[in-house]
Amino acid sequence: MIKKVLKTIEDNKMFDKGDKVIVAVSGGPDSTCLLKVLYDLRENLGIYISVAHLNHCLRGKEADKDEEYVKQFCCKLNIDFYSKKVDVNSLAKKRGISSEMAGRSARYEFFQEIREQIQGSKIAIAHNANDQAETILMRIMRGTGLTGLMGISPVRDRIYVRPLIKVTRDEIEEYCIKNELNPKIDATNFESIYGRNKVRLEIIPYIKEKFNTDIVMTLNRLSDTLRVDNEYLESISLEKYKLYCKEKEKKVTINKEAFSQPEAILTRIIRLSISYVNESTYNFEKKHIFDIIDIQKYHSTGTVLSLPSGIEAYNNYGNIDLYSSKELTSKDITEYELEIGKTNAIVNDKIKVTFRILNSDEAINLKKNKFIKYFSYDNMKGKITLRYRRDGDRFNPIGMSGTKKIKDIFMDMKIEKELRDKIPLICFDSEIAWITGYMVSDKYKVKEDTKTILEIKYEGEEA
Repeated sequence: MIKKVLKTIEDNKMFDKGDKVIVAVSGGPDSTCLLKVLYDLRENLGIYISVAHLNHCLRGKEADKDEEYVKQFCCKLNIDFYSKKVDVNSLAKKRGISSEMAGRSARYEFFQEIREQIQGSKIAIAHNANDQAETILMRIMRGTGLTGLMGISPVRDRIYVRPLIKVTRDEIEEYCIKNELNPKIDATNFESIYGRNKVRLEIIPYIKEKFNTDIVMTLNRLSDTLRVDNEYLESISLEKYKLYCKEKEKKVTINKEAFSQPEAILTRIIRLSISYVNESTYNFEKKHIFDIIDIQKYHSTGTVLSLPSGIEAYNNYGNIDLYSSKELTSKDITEYELEIGKTNAIVNDKIKVTFRILNSDEAINLKKNKFIKYFSYDNMKGKITLRYRRDGDRFNPIGMSGTKKIKDIFMDMKIEKELRDKIPLICFDSEIAWITGYMVSDKYKVKEDTKTILEIKYEGEEA
């Protein structure tokens, strides 16, 4: 078994010399075996080991005994031990999810806490070949694609590693007996109360008896075969992603040309885009990917699709903008009053505005710089302010006798949706005089009979 684990580690480049590895240990056979194996290999691999144990508070004193067992085992091996108690049932109610999902979330959140605390490199999880087979079967029953059929990845995000992924549960139990580890047994693993337990206790034994005695390794071989094919498709998709997608902070624009790609490539381009914006595709299903394709093909510009994790997809003239709606909160409604004769610095927004008063006979170039504009000082009244757009804002573009909604002006100019709330507006009294970087109001434009001119210079990140 040790040779099999070493080969898995080497084939997947799981560790680097000097890695601080946090081993997730529940006290059961799988995780106890993982801890002992990595402990024995630590010098050979050049790694340092710590242990993280989460007490789910689901089994009362039995759970406390599990925690104490892991603690004592770590003490015996002289390994740093970290533990935490989380009432998973209460957490499930609070978040409105199943206890199974709440437990998973709590575990991974805890592992990340410890990783940050000790500046760890990797988190070792005890998933094994049986877990892999169960996962693939469950995904088949739910309906999945090629990526789902690959099952559990040996390495995820270059952080989570699974050295036992090629080892069967029988091999693990045999190793525990041989090394007298005496792991704790969770009685709930033998109750068909969760979906995974039903697959483990009922479906796989039935398939073994009636169809294929080697079903566990058969499903693992299927995973390996599909992984090779998927890696090729992923490499092609990454090339196309770089060609058709433009990344910005918390946003990706997928060029409309990407939607002419074969479905196998297009769906992966969309997943790569979601991963960039959301840092993972967790909670995103096949349906969400095709919903994004649908709003590009069958809906007009301006259509917004709400997706999991606060992500939105926006049809921007055939291009699709993917962004986090949490990042699109409007700017504070506070107005910043500006004064002529001083440098007006708005530190929070990294903006500086300065003014100069000119006589009408001084030479000016109206088109030289889009962030330096000239206004009729004769027509001004009230205070000068800087703010951002609000619902119902209207503006008087040059050459138009009336006003037009700012929202419609932005759409006409094809200004990207997530930028619209970030464009500063310079106002004279209550009227918008300048959409900075774009257009000046007809009411305040410089005319032949203008006597005094106000020069406004805007400096900001986009200038």
